[in-house]
This record gives sequence, C-alpha cells and structure tokens, in this order.
Amino acid sequence: MTMTRIALCAALLAFTTPLAAEPAASVPVGMAPSIILPINTLVVVTPIEEITSKEMKVGQVRNFIVVNDVVEDGAVVIRRGAPVKATVSWRTGKGIVGKSAKFELTFDSVRAGGRDWRLRGSVRQEGRGNTTGALLGAAIITGRSAVITPGQLINVFTAEEIPFQQGRAATYGAPVVQQPASPAQPAGINPNSAIRCITC
Repeated sequence: MTMTRIALCAALLAFTTPLAAEPAASVPVGMAPSIILPINTLVVVTPIEEITSKEMKVGQVRNFIVVNDVVEDGAVVIRRGAPVKATVSWRTGKGIVGKSAKFELTFDSVRAGGRDWRLRGSVRQEGRGNTTGALLGAAIITGRSAVITPGQLINVFTAEEIPFQQGRAATYGAPVVQQPASPAQPAGINPNSAIRCITC
C-alpha cells in the first residue's frame, strides 16, 4: 500500500512539474540584421569643383560627391557628401574652325562604410562650338572648352551589392553619456537631515 502511494505521488509530480523552456537564441543587444543595397541602385552625384577640358589628360581622376542620401529599408547606406571618384576616359582638345572640346568621364567608386564600392556610369561633356566663325571661314577661331560645374547633377549606379549593418546607425548619433552611480549612504544616516561640520 505504501509503495502504491509513493508511485502515485511520483506520477502527480511528473505531470505538475513544468517542462524546462529551451534557451532562446542569443541576439547581441543593440544589433539589427544587416541589409543589402542592391546592384544598379541610383546615386546622384555632382563635382566638388569645376571640371574643364583645359589641360585635361586621359587617366586623370576627378572628384565628385553624393548629392542625396541613398536609403534602403529605412537605413542610410550611402550618405550625402560621400566622395566619388571618376576617371577621364576620353578627351579631345579645342579645335579650329569652330569645333568644340569634348571629354568623357567614367565613374569608378563611392566611399561608404569605410571602403570603396564600385560604380558604373559615364558622362560626356561637349563645349559649345563657334559655328558662326566657322561659317565665315575664319579658320583661326577656335571652339570652346567643355566644362562640368558644381551643382550639375549626374546619375550613376552601383555596380555591386553594398551590405550595411543597421546596428551601426547608432554610431552616427550623439554619444551616450554614462551617468555616475550615486554613492551608497551609510546605514543609520538620513540623507534629508542637516549635517553639522565637526571641524568648523
């Protein structure tokens, strides 16, 4: 009879004891899943200074900046003002008989997240020809230089996927200042009561 009672108690305990919950997967605090800026994403750029065909040579690098933030899933992957590099891929000088100068720039990379990412796209600029002088047969009249000025908008595109860790967005904000902990009061002292200086 005693053994039967013990067995019944053990069975009741087995049913009433809650099962141990499986440990949850650990997720770093303050971190969010990374996102991907897809290939062929539009990036609008403008030169940081005037670019002219005068004394320009093929292979030279010209500097641009990103005009607007490039956003994916609510996160800024490429920030406004990010540096962009382009290379002079073709150029003709000012010609005679009113022919204008021309050049072409091929875009290479944009700086984001501490490294350079490939871009694709090019722009061709042509100076205004002096057609009036050419029609009059004034062979000594030359065309005009080709120029791209700051504020002139040019569309280029990403040539590769750009990953971005959303948790890094917090680093762009103001730093969090840790407040010092209040010192513990010794036992028996009321912090609201007046304290008399014993050395005064």
